[in-house]
Amino acid sequence: MLGIGHGRLGIGAFKQRLPRPEEALPGREAPLPLPLHNVHFVNGRPLRGDFAGLDVLDVGLGCFWGAERKFWQLPGVVTTAVGYQGGLTPNPTYEEVCSGLTGHTEVVRVVFDPVQVALDTVLRTFWENHDPTQGMRQGNDTGTQYRSALYCHTQAQFDAAIASRDAYQQRLTAAGYGDITTEILFPAPPFYYAEDYHQQYLAKNPNGYCGIGGTGVSCPIGLDA
Repeated sequence: MLGIGHGRLGIGAFKQRLPRPEEALPGREAPLPLPLHNVHFVNGRPLRGDFAGLDVLDVGLGCFWGAERKFWQLPGVVTTAVGYQGGLTPNPTYEEVCSGLTGHTEVVRVVFDPVQVALDTVLRTFWENHDPTQGMRQGNDTGTQYRSALYCHTQAQFDAAIASRDAYQQRLTAAGYGDITTEILFPAPPFYYAEDYHQQYLAKNPNGYCGIGGTGVSCPIGLDA
C-alpha cells in the first residue's frame, strides 16, 4: 500500500493518536443489520453499486455531514455517501468510530463522471474546504476521526493527489500555515457505509451542524490562471 502521512502515533488519549492493532475494537465480520436505503436523499441515485464508467474517490475533511454537501453540490458528481475508512475495526458503528478506538476517519465517497468534472476540480474542492494542516482535528472537532485523508482508487488518482498536495503546500506555506498532514493512500482501504441517518444529513436536517471551513487559500490545480 502506498501511503503518505499515515499513522501519527503519539502519547495521550485516542483523540490524538491512532490505536495500535492490539488496542483497536474488534468490530464484526458482517455489517450491522441496519437498513441502508440505497437511494440518495437529494438526487435519487444509488449510494452504492459498481459505478461502471465512473470514478470513485474517498475524501476525509472533518465532520462528514458538511463535507458531503460540498460534493453533492459539485456539478459532475453523480452520487455521494458517507462512511468510515482508514482504520482497523471492520464494520464499525458511529459510536465506535467516535471513541477513537477504530482508527477510522469520517469520509465521503465521491462518485463522479470524469467527462463532466475533472479530478483536479474534485481535489481542489477537497483542499479548499478544510484546513489540511490540523492533524487529528478539524476546527473545533477534535479526534482521529476528523483527520484529513484522500483514499485513492487508481494510481493516477494517487499521483494527482500527491501533486495537488505539493502545489497546495506552497500556497499554504506562503500564507503562514504549517505542513499538510493529509493521509494519502493507494489502494484505498475498505470503506464502511455509515448509518442511514448520516447519509445526506444536511439535506434531511437543513439547520444541522456543519463544521466545514477552509483556510481561504486557493488551490492552484486545475486553473488556467
